[in-house]
Amino acid sequence: MWVSPRRNPTTAGDDSVLTLRRVTSLRKIRYCSCCMARTRRPRWFAVALFVAACGGGANDPGTNQPATDTPVLTRTVVLPGLSNPWDIAVAADGAMFFTEKCRGLSVRHANGTVVHLFGTSSAALVAPDLQCVGQSGVHGVTLDPAFATNRTLYVYMLSNINTSPRTNRVVRLVVNAGYTSASNRTDIITDIAFKDVANAVGGAGSHSGGRVRFGPDGFLYVTTGDNHNAILPQSPTMLGGKVLRVTTAGAAAPGNAPPAGFDARIFTYGHRNVQGITFRPGTGQPFTSEHGPNHSDEVTPLVSGGNGGWDPQNRPSLTCPDNYCGYAGSPTTMPMTDVARFPAAMPPSWSNGGASQGTGPAVFLVGSQWRAWNGRLAVGIMGGSRLAILELNTAGIATGAVDASLPAVRYRALTLGPDGNLYVATDQGEIWRVTPSAATP
Repeated sequence: MWVSPRRNPTTAGDDSVLTLRRVTSLRKIRYCSCCMARTRRPRWFAVALFVAACGGGANDPGTNQPATDTPVLTRTVVLPGLSNPWDIAVAADGAMFFTEKCRGLSVRHANGTVVHLFGTSSAALVAPDLQCVGQSGVHGVTLDPAFATNRTLYVYMLSNINTSPRTNRVVRLVVNAGYTSASNRTDIITDIAFKDVANAVGGAGSHSGGRVRFGPDGFLYVTTGDNHNAILPQSPTMLGGKVLRVTTAGAAAPGNAPPAGFDARIFTYGHRNVQGITFRPGTGQPFTSEHGPNHSDEVTPLVSGGNGGWDPQNRPSLTCPDNYCGYAGSPTTMPMTDVARFPAAMPPSWSNGGASQGTGPAVFLVGSQWRAWNGRLAVGIMGGSRLAILELNTAGIATGAVDASLPAVRYRALTLGPDGNLYVATDQGEIWRVTPSAATP
């Protein structure tokens, strides 16, 4: 039985928010997508979704038994006492860059020394335009593919250089050989939508997305959020509710194929609040993890020009505060992937059993040290306080899910280091190194 929405920021993602309660635990919530047979999906998708959603399996977190060669995980706290750590990037020499939402970019040297490189007044390079509002501030960080030679990295941040409204942007920086200073700031994307004013469904700074990653194609992928603005996800010109794909100068990457009239930097559109993007080993296909509203967090394999199917614009059948219908309906009346409106929308791989728990960071696990999990997708469930490990078939549809044996915390960032270990940032203010190994005979 469903009951009325309430504000509950602890059980969901970053939505300070309207989440949907149920009499049973959120971990038990399911939504049977097979009931939406009218969605005009290809038959292969309907069958896969039936198996995954209606029969439990991949959409029922933690129900599958782990393989006998599941890795044993050793967790080491690398950095404690941080303030809202948001993302991590690890260089080949062991230097670990990390962001803190309201402070900026820092680096931990291999010897443990920490230097504040970019951001507030204590940084080597001060960013006087840096803003920290609600969920927004300094978010993603990623290293240039040629970092070893060009010392270049990229940061997603909120800035007040533009006003009415302020904007999120992507900044390119150069760090010196000793990791003691940053310079050559260049703002390569300056017009990513930001929620400047609170409305009836959430505060200023909500839904900014903010993950940045280089794909194996050498281009930079940038995730953005819908700002609780109903028109952004399907807008052809505004950059909220999108995944962008650009060059290192911020220009549209060759091969982007958005519909006619769209900003050429747009790789995919129709998203809600994408906070995870990663690339499948072997194929290079991007996969995103995305916060659902009051239901249906989603993991989705992307295709160039694809529509994620999120469209929270006003609907006569719903009562929508400030014309944003994102929390007003149910999985059938306000779906995350609305195939009634957009029959060709990209099908999700996994939908968290129909629950809204804040799927945030995501990374594919690569290497024989991960044993049965080699090639599987790790997804941090923030409100669900767990790390889900998804097994995907060749079509990218999840066929199994287990929970990693790690503490119950809000998982904010996941990065696979060059050493093959998993680096994790948590909302509890820690960065971990998670090392896999074989079970003791």
